[in-house]
Amino acid sequence: MEFKIDHKSAVPLHAQVEDLLRELIKKEEYRDGKILPGEVELAKKLAISRSTVRQAVKKLVFEGLLIRKKRMGTKVAPQPVSSKSNNWLSFSQEMKLRGIPIKNFELHLSWVPADEELAKFFEIKKGREVLKMERLRGRPNEPFVYFISFFHPRVELNGNEDFTRPLYEMLEKEHSVIASLSKEEISATAAGEFIGGKLKIEEGSPVLFRKRFVFDQGERPIEYNLGYYKADSFLYTVESTR
Repeated sequence: MEFKIDHKSAVPLHAQVEDLLRELIKKEEYRDGKILPGEVELAKKLAISRSTVRQAVKKLVFEGLLIRKKRMGTKVAPQPVSSKSNNWLSFSQEMKLRGIPIKNFELHLSWVPADEELAKFFEIKKGREVLKMERLRGRPNEPFVYFISFFHPRVELNGNEDFTRPLYEMLEKEHSVIASLSKEEISATAAGEFIGGKLKIEEGSPVLFRKRFVFDQGERPIEYNLGYYKADSFLYTVESTR
């Protein structure tokens, strides 16, 4: 495997090293226990600082993909390799995992000018057009969530994609955009007239409001997602280990 990164790329160097290490992890020789190249060796081959290499290694150690021991080197952890994107799921994947069949009741696509909040998140000029997707989804006999997604122009969606497919799977296969990081904000709110009408609940009824900020492997923003869930139809659980 060629040890090479693009020093002129907009993707941070540590993110490129992380991608390189993820490719090494997939190789059978390393999965079988071979020690990965050391930080000093990698830094020299890539013409970067050792601290940059260490930053990438630490991230993969934190994810449980690598094991690092003093005076012994760094090895692939003895477990199936998974990418960071597999640690969180799209809505379709979440529901499939729970055995819940999902129906798309509505799907609307439009181009809209980015407001101040979107422009700040995407780091683009206010007013630049972005693709907006609205979907009403739920069980076959009952819609229980309304999604509003905005996509960074960098993703190069044209609106003709098959959005009935799992979103992140489609982005990766058709646009080579890999969703690698998701940050979420969850709060309780009251349904307004519009959301109440979509979810068939009274205005003022409680809903779970979920914001999801999705980034690619270079930690660049790719999606700004808003989700409104019927409070009595969806349970959000968090499991933590120590």
